[in-house]
Amino acid sequence: MEYNFRKIEADWQKYWAENQTFKAENNSTKPKYYVLDMFPYPSGAGLHVGHPLGYIASDIYARYKRHKGFNVLHPQGYDSFGLPAEQYAIQTGQHPAITTEENIKTYRKQLDQIGFSFDWSREVRTSDPNYYKWTQWIFIQLFNSWYHKTTDKAEDISTLIAIFSSEGNSKVKAACDDNIEVFSADEWKNFSEEKQQKILLQYRLTFLSETEVNWCPGLGTVLANDEIVNGVSERGGHQVIRKKMMQWSMRITAYAQRLLDGMAKIDWPQPLKDIQTYWIGRSEGAMVEFNIQHSTFKIPVFTTRPDTIFGVSFMTLAPEHDLVPIITTPEQKAVVEAYIKSTAKRSELERMADVKTISGVFTGAYALHPFSGKKIPIWIGDYVLAGYGTGAVMAVPCGDQRDYDFAKHFNLEIPNIFEGVDISEGAYTDKENSVIANSDFLNGLPYKKAMKRIIDETEQQGVGYGKVNFRLRDAVFSRQRYWGEPFPVYYKNGLPQMIDAKYLPIVLPEVEKYLPTEDGKPPLGNASVWSWDTKTNKIVSNDLMDNETVFQLELNTMPGWAGSSSYFNRYMDPHNTEEFVSKEAVEYWQDVDLYIGGSEHATGHLLYSRFWQKFLFDKGIVPVDEYAKKLINQGMITGTSAFVYRISNEIQIRSRRLTNDEIKESFSEGLKENKDLEIKNIELNCPIFVSKKFSGKEANEVLNDYLKKNFPEYIDLLENESMVLSYSINNLHADVSLVNAADELDVEAFKMWRPEYNDAIFIGENGEVLPFGEDLGGAKYICGREVEKMSKSKYNVVNPDQICEEYGADSLRMFEMFLGPLEQSKPWKTSGISGVLSFLKKLWKLYIVDNKFSVSEENPSKEEFKILHKTIKKVEEDIDNFSFNTSVSTFMIAVNELTALKCNKRAILEPMAILMEPYAPHIAEELWKNLGHTTSVSTVDFSIFEPKYLVESSKEYPVSFNGKMRFKIELPLDLSVKEIEDAVMAHEKTQEQLQGRVPNKVIIVPGKIINIVG
Repeated sequence: MEYNFRKIEADWQKYWAENQTFKAENNSTKPKYYVLDMFPYPSGAGLHVGHPLGYIASDIYARYKRHKGFNVLHPQGYDSFGLPAEQYAIQTGQHPAITTEENIKTYRKQLDQIGFSFDWSREVRTSDPNYYKWTQWIFIQLFNSWYHKTTDKAEDISTLIAIFSSEGNSKVKAACDDNIEVFSADEWKNFSEEKQQKILLQYRLTFLSETEVNWCPGLGTVLANDEIVNGVSERGGHQVIRKKMMQWSMRITAYAQRLLDGMAKIDWPQPLKDIQTYWIGRSEGAMVEFNIQHSTFKIPVFTTRPDTIFGVSFMTLAPEHDLVPIITTPEQKAVVEAYIKSTAKRSELERMADVKTISGVFTGAYALHPFSGKKIPIWIGDYVLAGYGTGAVMAVPCGDQRDYDFAKHFNLEIPNIFEGVDISEGAYTDKENSVIANSDFLNGLPYKKAMKRIIDETEQQGVGYGKVNFRLRDAVFSRQRYWGEPFPVYYKNGLPQMIDAKYLPIVLPEVEKYLPTEDGKPPLGNASVWSWDTKTNKIVSNDLMDNETVFQLELNTMPGWAGSSSYFNRYMDPHNTEEFVSKEAVEYWQDVDLYIGGSEHATGHLLYSRFWQKFLFDKGIVPVDEYAKKLINQGMITGTSAFVYRISNEIQIRSRRLTNDEIKESFSEGLKENKDLEIKNIELNCPIFVSKKFSGKEANEVLNDYLKKNFPEYIDLLENESMVLSYSINNLHADVSLVNAADELDVEAFKMWRPEYNDAIFIGENGEVLPFGEDLGGAKYICGREVEKMSKSKYNVVNPDQICEEYGADSLRMFEMFLGPLEQSKPWKTSGISGVLSFLKKLWKLYIVDNKFSVSEENPSKEEFKILHKTIKKVEEDIDNFSFNTSVSTFMIAVNELTALKCNKRAILEPMAILMEPYAPHIAEELWKNLGHTTSVSTVDFSIFEPKYLVESSKEYPVSFNGKMRFKIELPLDLSVKEIEDAVMAHEKTQEQLQGRVPNKVIIVPGKIINIVG
């Protein structure tokens, strides 16, 4: 009776689906446990073997918790709005919904065949109108809320309006825009409705404002900082520039301190907490105002070192600062505008990371020192960011190295304000040990005293105040694309109005083109039916815009993180059409107990979702303000990429550089300067690829031979020893499926895969040109190899479908866990999985007698019980500690030991089937069924560890004579020292050693050693 994994796995996957085996209930008497994976974006490429790693780990834990008596919620869905589907729509005209649906079918098939215990009855898709109805609803709640600093939580906007009506805004402590106009209650009441709405926009938790954004012309949309890598878009590698646009934003800064404080009560990886802590960037200091000479404008500056204010010798504004075009003098206008244009091409992340480049331009304007009245030149520089602080820096070169380098580079003054410190070589940055000098009333004060004194002085003189600042900026919430959640917003007199929640969802309209309109509007501007009729409360044709009740709907869509910011709550009650989540459901499930996903989401999804959770908590919609108790960042499964080496199309034959000795001997003026003398450029008539052996300097010889044969007109130059070849070699990825285990490339298949290289020449490992379409006769093209992130773009992915077909899903599950600790990255090697399949076959054979399924009812031996309970103990400890890799090793040891004992006893093999179920559920279910059970093994209690079976009743003692071990003897552990001595002295091997002699001494340490002396 063979282990037919294909049939077994197909049968049990069908059983689980038909019986909804893993469906969770919202009203169980069992304790709850919520296990969640970050839901995937359904890309056209489908899953590769790196994707299931975290899913397998969470599935093991979910299954284990069911065995331990928990009502486990383990849902899955799809983060199905995304740029790839929209880009495909732009290229082909196919609606993103069609592409997404096809991709989801592929994903679902792949996920099912790996045997995950997901509760598919709770599936959500962010692109489903029934789902994004609630994303739109949360947006409306945010719009209708403000953050009250006194109560330290979000409140309904009506409470703010009530305060304005009774006392104005002078005493309101709120998270709001800067430069708020102060007004009385009477003034508020006399404001027009339009002005009142504009004022409220400055306080709302989601608001419209002109914002400096990352604009990607290639994608036609705004990108978040975490969507930009090395200055280009993560998707497609397109250029990103900075520009100002009217955007929706989320006032996440209101929650900055609570986001920091909340990390103390969640069990998340410390490196990820550190990333979020840095990103939020809390700092204490002061806000100081500098007047501008000959102007009514002022420059507010936040500084963490107000104690160094007398060391200010210049100011630097961000190039995008609003004041730059206002204060720039006519003489400096051209250079300032040119500088602004050039810096707009660099992302904020790029500017922050570049600490070596020093650049800037003088505006021609001067600020006035708030205490000394001294003139301070105002510069602009791209190391200052408009979105951090006020977008202005008071530069103190003696105390800040970047300011110091800037001042040195542009020959600006560097006054020294530190007592007894030499700043001739660099800035002095040890604030704790600094003593202030040359600073008027701060002279002689150490850092902390100087800080307190300067803040007191700025507040008394009305030029500033103490402040806590955060690096975190309000999150841009608009995208200029089609495939995203529509905003539930229309515009009346240019001001946003929310559509009543009872008319949600506002569904995406049909459009003919998915590109921005010719006049630069987002893709929704192509929709002919995209206006809101406030009379009928329906979406109507744009042709009716002349009607006084019809208004333009918002043309932007929400960003990719909108749908993922609270999906974990929706899973609790996904079919509720009346509420986002019922009170009963959310009170029962509360929060996620275990969340598994990648650390790359640290400053994106994992931060925004915490913000939304805290807001929903403030509004009484959810019972806790942190949604995930424990987070594990799974490591990456890397792939082994394959490379081919292409010679550049143009090869140059030139004279080699002479050595110094040759130059001295040379009488040629042209050679005395040791310059290369260009002789001839050869344009190759077809691409040339060289084998790995020739991917370095070794290519010269084979390339020279090739050129002699194919370009005889240059043979004289090629044979001239003073001439060398100049060219480059480009490493190109090759699909790993075209390369065998010996790294040999299937050249013919490569040319079929990349037809643009159909006429290419391949030079093999022995320097020979490989024939095409013929028997290679032993000639080989050897590829290079490198371990990289497994990615479709690197052509190094391994499809799990193929693995499941050849080795089975249970083999895949156990192999991925066996590769190494969950949190670490590990390389994939398909050849290793055969060992896991062999193990499962060996496990299967324990239950087979005479080619039939049969187990014995005999009582197990002491040794068999010991193997079982040792395994139970280790596996339970490993799962509790998420050490899944060592569990796989434990299973293998146990099966080997039981096989050696020829164990076939039910009392051992039945608990073993239960132990195996979280890791290899298909084989465990089949074994359980054949053991005579009619219910799924996933529903039974976990195997119970009994310590008594691991208590040793005897000890194998080493018996030594004069310190040299001669033999071993097994004795009961409960013997006294006298009884041990009697047993040893009576042993025949002792008599042989003593040969009638009486020992001088017998040393016995019970449970450890026996040593006979003399």
